[in-house]
Amino acid sequence: MLSRVLQPNRREFTSLNEREILSLAVAAEEEDGRIYSAYAEKLRAHYPGTAKIFEGMAEEEDGHRRRLLDLYVEKFGTTLVPIRREHVHGFIHRRPLWLGDIVNLEAVRQQSFEMEEQAYRFYMEAAKQTTDVATRKLLGDLAMEEKQHAHAADALEEEHLGKSGADEEATEAKRQLVLTYVQPGLAGLMDGSVSTLAPVFAAAFATGDTSQTFLVGLAAAVGAGISMGFTEAAADDGKLTGRGSPVTRGIVCGVMTALGGLGHALPYLIHNFWTATAIAMCVVVIELWSIAFIQNRYMATPFWRAALQVVFGGALVFAAGILIGRA
Repeated sequence: MLSRVLQPNRREFTSLNEREILSLAVAAEEEDGRIYSAYAEKLRAHYPGTAKIFEGMAEEEDGHRRRLLDLYVEKFGTTLVPIRREHVHGFIHRRPLWLGDIVNLEAVRQQSFEMEEQAYRFYMEAAKQTTDVATRKLLGDLAMEEKQHAHAADALEEEHLGKSGADEEATEAKRQLVLTYVQPGLAGLMDGSVSTLAPVFAAAFATGDTSQTFLVGLAAAVGAGISMGFTEAAADDGKLTGRGSPVTRGIVCGVMTALGGLGHALPYLIHNFWTATAIAMCVVVIELWSIAFIQNRYMATPFWRAALQVVFGGALVFAAGILIGRA
């Protein structure tokens, strides 16, 4: 219900008919095949073995596309319904890692797992919605094949990271941790830490009153937490993406957003203005470096690149807050 309010121009997945489902599946396989081909091209110079894996995955996706098209033509003719993932609730936007000059292998492994897991869940849910035997059989077969593809990332791990024999369940649990907790938590922490900098320090330098500054910071943190929590919960229901319960993700995102904002608001419980401000500034530094560390640890972003992005952005917001407060 909430997702329909916040994203009114998208169709509910359960409302799609058989023709729309097959058309969506064709478009999804075409897009995934192009992405894998792009990765193969990017990685061929330095990781030829990995490039071959992605070439094989692209060929598999093309095979899926042909089987879907054959069934579609047999049942509905030669005109596909113009429908894509972004037209349907439950799908998430992917980071276009393939467009960068440098492709991070760990980030690519995580994304390939997410793509195949999403494809598996899509076919499983789609099979439940169709009553035609031939369509249901094809969708079920493709779901099982996509589930096998999800472990292609494990082959990359064995070949390039030297972790042969790693426990498959532990690997999948780590990826699920990233999807359900780390990604929404990081988004919340970034929003709460950065977006509340300007109002807190603007209030501080405008009033010179620690009590009023704390109230402004508290209101900004709680408001941002509620907003981000609802936004994350409405992003998708987890059935197609495998990201877990929307309620769990919403709570994680909302709480981390509020904590990110409260971190530099709490020092203003101290009555001495300059002492409180000095401590708040130290907290801001810790928050920004923590975000960079999490991005590096779980999102495979090079640490200094993450630090530069976060610290530079935070510094701009921080400076804006002080300038506005002194105006």
